[in-house]
Amino acid sequence: MKQSERLPRQVIHGDALHLDRWIAPRRADLAYLDPPFSVGIRFRVRRKKRDKEKDVSSFASFAFADCWPSIESYLEWMKPRIIVAREILSSEGTLWLHLDYRAIHEAKLLCDHIFGRTHFLGEVIWTPGNGGRSVLRPSMTHQTLLLYRKGKTWIWNYRDPCLRESYARTSLTMHFSSQDSAGRRYRERVVGQKRYRYYADEGRAIGSVWTDCPAMVANAPLFRERTGYPTQKPEKLMERIIRASTHQGALIIDPFCGSGTTLYVAARLGRSFVGCDSSPIAIDTVCQRLRNAGISFKLQTMQQSP
Repeated sequence: MKQSERLPRQVIHGDALHLDRWIAPRRADLAYLDPPFSVGIRFRVRRKKRDKEKDVSSFASFAFADCWPSIESYLEWMKPRIIVAREILSSEGTLWLHLDYRAIHEAKLLCDHIFGRTHFLGEVIWTPGNGGRSVLRPSMTHQTLLLYRKGKTWIWNYRDPCLRESYARTSLTMHFSSQDSAGRRYRERVVGQKRYRYYADEGRAIGSVWTDCPAMVANAPLFRERTGYPTQKPEKLMERIIRASTHQGALIIDPFCGSGTTLYVAARLGRSFVGCDSSPIAIDTVCQRLRNAGISFKLQTMQQSP
């Protein structure tokens, strides 16, 4: 999207099924979907309040229900919302679907049907670093992100530092023995009769297993990010996804925006956003977070006309 076409940043209280009422087709370069995981529980959010003596206490409020009679009913609910997100994507846009073992395999088949199997770009395994350990089966300590493209071409900023990692010390010692006139170490390889030069200081592309983006409860330094909202994702994870899949000024949509991490990071990176959630607690959390950060946006409800 061109800078001149940038939409105002919006937070919408309503069902993601109707998000296309607010955004014209083919406008967004990234759709990040972090829907309910079909966990089978009702989530609550921890909030703080102060009494007249300024003592701080916490209380729990209902956030959202993630209960479904069957996997079929869950997929039936998901399908039209994924279709709406797909229609909003630009020709170079990508959709990231974030789930875990409870529904990821069925969701993969659903997305193959919606996008076409050949439009599947791959999956990322995210290890948050938290979760219990089972003695009865393999411990389910990772989540999965499916990545789909809408058109023939797509945005992937593979040279962005967020998608690079340092070479192992042994690799640097064994393979990067040459130096250019500026003193930069490099190695050269011949592939298909073409010679390629790789610089040590540029690192290598990261793999598809991400272990360096710890969850909120797994790392004390991340407590400053915490909003108290359940299922909140870390800023580092969202920054990597946004920087990988968009350019400056792009529009990003998050149909299940929850705590607002996607929107907060998008604004910090110079992107526009439209976030949506049906939970009043989520909308309250998002608005408070954005306002505290000095991020301007327009709050809408589905009852209003766009």
